[in-house]
Amino acid sequence: MSSSTLIIRSRFCGPDKSGNGGYVCGRVAACFPGAASVRLKAPPPLETELRIEHADGVVRLVHGATIIAEGSSASLELKLPAAPSLPEAQAAAESCPGFRRHPFPRCFVCGPKRAAGDGMRIFPGPVASGSMVAAPWLVDSSLAEEGEKTGAEFLWAALDCTSGFAVLPVPEDKAIVLGELSARIDGAVTAGEACVVLGWPLQVEGRKRIAGAAVFGQSGAPVAVGRATWIEVPLSAFAA
Repeated sequence: MSSSTLIIRSRFCGPDKSGNGGYVCGRVAACFPGAASVRLKAPPPLETELRIEHADGVVRLVHGATIIAEGSSASLELKLPAAPSLPEAQAAAESCPGFRRHPFPRCFVCGPKRAAGDGMRIFPGPVASGSMVAAPWLVDSSLAEEGEKTGAEFLWAALDCTSGFAVLPVPEDKAIVLGELSARIDGAVTAGEACVVLGWPLQVEGRKRIAGAAVFGQSGAPVAVGRATWIEVPLSAFAA
């Protein structure tokens, strides 16, 4: 078994006290060369040294004796709906339900209380033509790493929150949290690029809500696709 360490910075929160699920999954998935599936088993703590352990084809993110996340290689075949245009995505975002009620308003990806240049400011709203949600994503320069290319973990993050909005609403005393995300990254986006993110519901199984999501680059080509499982939990679990 080999290991390394990872610290999830406070900037990349979902709920105030834990990491954004998609971002964390993306950091774990970076250990695999292709599509991967990552299951979250506990809230990822912020500003804390975590271990990344590799053993028998499985990667675990560990804090003390607690397994935070567990990932493995995966295959992902998912039929993508046609992407809305950027103007259609902009119109959809104007009706984002997170503007009216958001359990985690400082979420790095979709939190309305995050300023431009700080959060990703992806605000999915219903697409007029169907049961999907969509939003524009203007890629901020602070997310770039190699030249102007952004890290794949931010594509995972975009897939995460967008898929969550596709399976709303939930009762007022409930929230949904990411349980598992499988994703395939087929390209990259660059700083300043105007992308479209898309989410659509797949099925509901009791407390589980399953959705698909995709990121389309400025050219209109898909650069990331994912399948997410969300779990309904009491909102009181996140009380200060």
